Amino acid sequence: MTRASLDKQPHEVISMFDDVAEKYDLTNDVLSLGQARLWRKEVAKAVKARPAEKVLDLAAGTATSSMSLAATGAYVVPCDFSQGMLRTGKKRHPWMPFTAGDATRLPFADAVFDAVTISFGLRNVQDTDLALRELYRVTKPGGRIVICEFSHPTWAPFRTVYEEYLMRALPPTARAVSSNPEAYVYLAESIRAWPDQPALAARLKGAGWSKVAWRNLTGGIVALHRGVRA
Repeated sequence: MTRASLDKQPHEVISMFDDVAEKYDLTNDVLSLGQARLWRKEVAKAVKARPAEKVLDLAAGTATSSMSLAATGAYVVPCDFSQGMLRTGKKRHPWMPFTAGDATRLPFADAVFDAVTISFGLRNVQDTDLALRELYRVTKPGGRIVICEFSHPTWAPFRTVYEEYLMRALPPTARAVSSNPEAYVYLAESIRAWPDQPALAARLKGAGWSKVAWRNLTGGIVALHRGVRA
């Protein structure tokens, strides 16, 4: 199959990301109208990585998001379940400690990271709540989580325009720039099906995270959720 269904069968999602790995970062820049780079900067600010801290960047893909975190002097581990993404990332950044891993069964010991973050990957995980608990498990007490994920615009007229873009404009644009445009049809549908900001915050609290809060970016197209491990 070239496109994962919304029930998120892991082998289908992995195959999809393997297919788009080479052009993934370029495609994201085009489809987000350049906003993806700004969102990554906001993630780095929210994580507030410090020198010598250990940071897990889950669903890191080719490690584009990891680079700004590593620039602070933190030890950043890019982790992803797509071998295609990891291979592409390793070619670009051979010094980074790329690690293959499933968000629901992370290959790390308990309480080893000062901060954990996942950008645009949580909605592709088969069991969101289990992934949030796994991220909690590998975080040190007092450590923090930052989730950057597509969400739901808060202004109704803008939300209507945005959803029209997702389902009408995004697929033909993806056909022009992506090696697997059908993958982006799935991604558009998964964005529409994803919980809104308060619902995701509730799931973070249910996984044990405290001091949960969120901040909208680009009118709510993207939301940054934060939490702390007690």
